[in-house]
Amino acid sequence: MAIDPPDLHVPPHRINGHSRKPVSSAATTRQTSTLQEERERDEVELEANRVFKKRRTSSESPEERDEEVKEEVEVEGQIQDIAERELQKHLHDIEREVEADPNGTEWEDLDAEDTDDPMMVSEYVNDIFDYLKAVEQTTLPNPNYMDSQKDLAWKMRGILTDWLIQVHMRFRLLPETLYLAVNIIDRFLSARVVSLAKLQLVGITCMFLAAKVEEIVAPSATNFLYCADSSYTEAEILQAEKYILKTIEWNMSFPNPIHFLRRVSKADEYNVQARTVAKYFLEIECVEWRLIAAPPSLLAAASMWLARFVLGKEDWTPNLAHYSSYAEGALIPTANLILNYVLKPVRHPSFYKKYASKKFMKVSCLSHFSIPC
Repeated sequence: MAIDPPDLHVPPHRINGHSRKPVSSAATTRQTSTLQEERERDEVELEANRVFKKRRTSSESPEERDEEVKEEVEVEGQIQDIAERELQKHLHDIEREVEADPNGTEWEDLDAEDTDDPMMVSEYVNDIFDYLKAVEQTTLPNPNYMDSQKDLAWKMRGILTDWLIQVHMRFRLLPETLYLAVNIIDRFLSARVVSLAKLQLVGITCMFLAAKVEEIVAPSATNFLYCADSSYTEAEILQAEKYILKTIEWNMSFPNPIHFLRRVSKADEYNVQARTVAKYFLEIECVEWRLIAAPPSLLAAASMWLARFVLGKEDWTPNLAHYSSYAEGALIPTANLILNYVLKPVRHPSFYKKYASKKFMKVSCLSHFSIPC
């Protein structure tokens, strides 16, 4: 409840107990006139602010509305011009920057810290990744193999791999298993024409093969057939297994991109957030056919570069360039393909749902990444 303040009125001729001479009428008139002028100015300013903040109504004439729209368009055009100039300036600055050389001498030997850890095999790690880099060119599928398929399209490949991601999650398999399965699918489809009725059989058989290679305890053929609603028999999956292995010449030595990602993560000090976002970008290769032609090492490096970029870490240090074996300029085209997929609406729900979980920090829920420009 509001309380009225006490009346503190004191006669003008009695202040501090002393008598005060009354002010003359002329002085009173000037003071009253000055107060009135100040009051009028305040009212004018208040009315001006009220008019400025007044909402637009339908009582405005069409000419006034057209004029306002024209002014808004001009302002937006000016803002867009400023943004374009800033972007061009930023791109010009990037071109002037000196890229870190993967073969330079400014990088640090991070493997020297692991000499006491036999699990890190620091004595052989360079030879191992040199071998993987050499092998990756021999296991790349034909990026145009869909041209020879009569009943299939790239969209069907995306549907198949998205379903395999769901199967992969159900059995809680290793990430290496998923990448190997997708690679076997692409290599097999590069060499053989497959009907739509047999596409799911090819996919589930390749996952069965990959699990045998990568897992300690692989699910049985019966388990995989259960995920396929028993559309095929166990004899069919075993027969398909032999046929696929014969087609790819029993070559299962696939340099998994997750290995390269772990290698470059070492140069990023194993940052959990950057690595998780990079895993999300890397797995896009399984559902996006435009990334088939990219080598696994390039996919891993581009995923890490883009992950750091969206997290505000724009510098590609000499350590990152050396341990990824790629300069920054070589990563831009592949990173652009990954980013184009991310910015489009969700097309593969299982893949989206996987990375919307707390385990992966809900990175797929970030519909708009904060891309600095």
